[in-house]
Amino acid sequence: MILSLFLHLLGVVVWVGGMFFAYMALRPVAAAVLEPPQRLTLWSGVFDRFFPWVWVSVVLILLSGLHMLMVFGGVAAPHYTLTMLALGLIMMLIFGHVFFSPYKKLKRAVAAQDWKAGGAALAQIRRLIGLNLSLGLLTIAVVFLGRWLV
Repeated sequence: MILSLFLHLLGVVVWVGGMFFAYMALRPVAAAVLEPPQRLTLWSGVFDRFFPWVWVSVVLILLSGLHMLMVFGGVAAPHYTLTMLALGLIMMLIFGHVFFSPYKKLKRAVAAQDWKAGGAALAQIRRLIGLNLSLGLLTIAVVFLGRWLV
């Protein structure tokens, strides 16, 4: 159980922490100091390095979370754990969409030096990462407040 909790928290820290850094620190600076060709190339490279870690995190979070859910009694587990599962699955679906659609468009646009299409793809990624970051922070709040309220 302790290994599952450790792997779960490790995955959350990598994924949610990475989104927080990218959204709150890297994005504003990149937008302020880089022209579109450099900014889009930077983001394509950042995502090339970050997204494999997100995939590892998604697998760790899902498998460890399901293991802990079964230990806690499956569907009879506390409501906050089921809420955490639902929010996590929504986040994973959003990430899957980002990876297979706008991220692929961004990569193609950067390779073709189509900065307008790349900007549109990056704007979509930004909105979806902002949504996922909000859901991730909400999930963390649900877990800690849920444990306290039960």
